[in-house]
Amino acid sequence: MTGASSGIGAAYAQRLAADGWDTVLVARRAGRLDDLAARLREETGTAAEPLVADLAAPDDLARVVERVARGDVGFLLNNAGINGYGPFAGLEPALMAEVLHVNVLAVTALTRAAVPAMLELGRGTVVNVASQLAFAGALPPHPLPERAVYGGSKGYVVTFTRTLAAELGGTPLRLQVLCPGLTATEFHLSRGEAPVPGREQAVQEEGGMPVDQVVDASLRDLEKGTVICVPGVEGTSPLVTLEAAELAIRSAGRGARD
Repeated sequence: MTGASSGIGAAYAQRLAADGWDTVLVARRAGRLDDLAARLREETGTAAEPLVADLAAPDDLARVVERVARGDVGFLLNNAGINGYGPFAGLEPALMAEVLHVNVLAVTALTRAAVPAMLELGRGTVVNVASQLAFAGALPPHPLPERAVYGGSKGYVVTFTRTLAAELGGTPLRLQVLCPGLTATEFHLSRGEAPVPGREQAVQEEGGMPVDQVVDASLRDLEKGTVICVPGVEGTSPLVTLEAAELAIRSAGRGARD
């Protein structure tokens, strides 16, 4: 699982290890990965393999892709992400490229590395972490962040995962796109150029939903077969409305061409 050194990634790793899963933990911060791996081994008796990598770096991403493609990954959590918040006209090109590499390219490449082996084994789960900001569209900033590239990248994750889930319908694989809102992590303490320093996890001042509740929602929806998981949204009516609107748009488009 990527982004395992803090927040949702670390909480998900702890939950899966408690259920008996061996884990491969991927993140940039070696110290935190070593601490988490040691804790999982001691508390759960499972194997925990730390793999230090920056998914914005092509060579590091290639190493993680190679590890996932070995065929022993039964549950892939693509959680790593950076935000690059700020006015688009002033967004540093290097940071923009990092956002797209981590949030789009890495998610796609790692899913591609995992899915063939999962199909061959006849089982497997892929959870791609997006954000409620994928649905924020034209909503103005303040209190929402300035987020054109980040929101666009998470919109890709939503569409990619939903479309792939439809393509793989009828197979034993489970796919989910997890779209949390503001979560009690350190995500907003950095734009992504560098990870938050220190070996202890921090929480941004705004707080947010506890990470354990986000993981609970994801696991519940996996059991239900729900592809889009939005923690905090009760029932499926908003998603049914979204799908109905999409169908209406596509139907109208076909009618116009006729």
